[in-house]
Amino acid sequence: MQSRRIGDVRVSAIGLGGMPMSIEGRPDEDRSIRTIHAALDAGITLIDTADAYHIGADEAGHNESLIARALAAYGGDTSGVLVATKGGHLRPGDGSWTVDGSPDYLKQACEASLKRLGVDAIGLYQHHRPDPRVPYADSIGAIRDLLDAGKIRLAGISNANPQQIREAQEILGGRLVSVQNQFSPEFRSSEPELELCTELGIAFLPWSPLGGIQAAGSLGGSFARVAGRYGVSPQRVCLAWHLAKSPVSIPIPGASRPETITDSAAADTLELTAEDLAELP
Repeated sequence: MQSRRIGDVRVSAIGLGGMPMSIEGRPDEDRSIRTIHAALDAGITLIDTADAYHIGADEAGHNESLIARALAAYGGDTSGVLVATKGGHLRPGDGSWTVDGSPDYLKQACEASLKRLGVDAIGLYQHHRPDPRVPYADSIGAIRDLLDAGKIRLAGISNANPQQIREAQEILGGRLVSVQNQFSPEFRSSEPELELCTELGIAFLPWSPLGGIQAAGSLGGSFARVAGRYGVSPQRVCLAWHLAKSPVSIPIPGASRPETITDSAAADTLELTAEDLAELP
């Protein structure tokens, strides 16, 4: 698979988003582990997770633990796999999502993630979502402290605007390596963030890159037409569209079935022409 850069680490151009394997509607563990193994078999070396990917309040870190078990059970070499996790989002167990960006909480969350992942240092740790009750500089200052302490190897942020990207880059002393925002053909509000990341050479990780629009919308229109010409799925065309948007874009489609992530992983081999891209939104 093609590779792209997150900081000084080369990862697959397509990543795996772990959230669907741990939240509402999740599959049984066997299928989830087969999904993760299928991703590894396809050459994926970036797996994105978060401590908040769970359902019950008593199972925080469900997805992190699942990924750790899947990597341990894999028969091949996993030394080149970058596991990216996040802290600062919480699920109290009633179906809602809350935030806590306080420095003390972020440091505690990182320690808990370290234990669940079974590592000495987290490959990529990302501030999950800004907390309006906490100055952004304080939250990012905690990420800087974790980086300085060697608890994390790379630092990223998620759900951030351009001002926050620049602020984080300054607080981290130029060591911000990634921004993870929602971005898809039907959710384009993060275009400015993508442009800024391209300018700064920071990896942009679009979450929900297919936008949940498989049934109706863009993937049933122009993406389906282009897919028909190549004999591939519209989803694969959509991920190839992401790769063509910028050299720093590394989409992380969520998956809970082996066949789904196998199809997504093949997007890096699909070369869209200028005519194709002109037809797509």
